[in-house]
Amino acid sequence: MELTGGCLCGTVRYRISGEPLVVTHCHCATCRRASGAPFITWITLAAGDFAYSQGEAAGYRSSAEVERQFCATCGTSLAYLAVNHPEEIDISAGSLDEPERVSPQDHIWIGSKLPWINMDDGLPRLEGSHWQHGYPDKKK
Repeated sequence: MELTGGCLCGTVRYRISGEPLVVTHCHCATCRRASGAPFITWITLAAGDFAYSQGEAAGYRSSAEVERQFCATCGTSLAYLAVNHPEEIDISAGSLDEPERVSPQDHIWIGSKLPWINMDDGLPRLEGSHWQHGYPDKKK
């Protein structure tokens, strides 16, 4: 799979190659604050399947374990990097040129979901992260 995307102002662009490990809706409080949305949809990839193709993302260390990357000009949330999992990178699905080409597979950190979010999508709901619960089976 080849996907492209970038920020709102066009300063930062990226390319994805390879299949996502998972596409997930994250409901954790820090993702809500960082994105300014009730949840964010992440595409989790092998780190080698992602590259910036134009511009440079700014970084913010939101905790000792996490760096969030974004466009320093327009603020678009682009990536999530976990220090303990350098083999992976999460890319915001909303920053894709064609976000309709990926489909969410589940919800994570469901215990942090805002009470006014109604979900009837039938997707699995995990209490924590995929590092705790594993990734969805791709053989289906």
